[in-house]
Amino acid sequence: MSPTFYHILHVLALLALYGGTFYAFAAPAETRKGTLMLTGIASLVMLISGFGLMHKLGLAWTGWVFVKIVCWLGLSALGGIGYKRRGAVGALKATAFGLAAVALVMVYTKPF
Repeated sequence: MSPTFYHILHVLALLALYGGTFYAFAAPAETRKGTLMLTGIASLVMLISGFGLMHKLGLAWTGWVFVKIVCWLGLSALGGIGYKRRGAVGALKATAFGLAAVALVMVYTKPF
C-alpha cells in the first residue's frame, strides 16, 4: 500500500480517537462500553498505520518517534480516565490538547 493510504488512515484514526476521547468527557455512563471500544479500535489503527507509514517512508527510530508514542499512549488512556474522573474534565481536556499539539509539532519539526 502507498504511504498516502497509511497517512490518510493515520489521520482518520486520530480524528476518531480524539473525538471519542472528548465524547467520553461529556457522555453519560451508559455509553462507556461503546465509546471505549471506538477509542480502542481507533488507537490500534492509529498505531498500525503510524508504523506502516514509518516503514514506507524509510524513517528511523529517532527521538521524535518515541515522543509521539508517549503522546499516543497518553491520548489513548484519556478516554477511560474521563469516565472515572468526571471532576477533572477541564484538566483532561487541556492534557488531550497538549498531547495532540506536542505530537503535531514532533511530526512536522522532527527536532531530534
